[in-house]
Amino acid sequence: MRLVAFVGPSGTGKSHRALWIAHENGLDYIIDDGLLIHENRIVAGKSAKKAPSRLASVRVALFTDNDHRAEVKQAIQEKKPRGLLILGTSDKMVDRIAEVLELGPFDKRIYIEDVASRYEIELAQKTRINQGKHVIPVPAVQLKKQFSGYFLDPLQIFRRKGKGSFQKIGEKAVVRPTFSYYGNYTISDYAIYQVVNHIIKGMPEMERVSRFRANNEPDGLYIDMDVIMVFGYNLAEAVRSAQRTIIKELDRFAGFNVNRLNIYIKNLVLKKTKN
Repeated sequence: MRLVAFVGPSGTGKSHRALWIAHENGLDYIIDDGLLIHENRIVAGKSAKKAPSRLASVRVALFTDNDHRAEVKQAIQEKKPRGLLILGTSDKMVDRIAEVLELGPFDKRIYIEDVASRYEIELAQKTRINQGKHVIPVPAVQLKKQFSGYFLDPLQIFRRKGKGSFQKIGEKAVVRPTFSYYGNYTISDYAIYQVVNHIIKGMPEMERVSRFRANNEPDGLYIDMDVIMVFGYNLAEAVRSAQRTIIKELDRFAGFNVNRLNIYIKNLVLKKTKN
């Protein structure tokens, strides 16, 4: 297996360029911030950007947890990559990752200055400092379980093939980890309720929500709710429609991964009340 290091200080645009660097060097797998990635898909690991602090983020990126390290090592052994690109903020960091994962010596080292201009590096650092944006080289949909309740922005990546011609080489997600803010980023259960109740009251089959409970767990959102419905409609189809709409709108609202949405019909009214 060919092993290549991609080194540069934090926030200089390594993750943004990772797919392109891997493609140009014939590498089919990437290790970036605790994740093993293959062709825009997370194969194993957990994201360091989900960690609650910078120190915890570094520990995840260095695979200090035994279970995390074992999971990624096993995946590498099973997948047998042709080539692996390891991202790190220093030579010491990539060497440490290669050591703990027992990958052997590097065949090549690429530095951010080799592939980005000073202006591009400064612009990337300014974006990191001012906006707290971190790039992960996988689509947003791949991160929904790990980053439930975080804002996720898709970023399309293209490579120029010729004059006026571009080849799409992947999609990435832009995330804003908790530790990139001054203070914690939270969304209250009442805010979630307001979104859900607005959807329910806007449906002709539904009257209102009579009971609502939401648990925002690390792996996603769990919702149980009672509704009052309007007599004369297909109740089962109305509930399924409400579930689809709520899941879609909570995703759009704040990137929520809804793991469970139970809707219970508790009562019927003969006519919908005007809002």
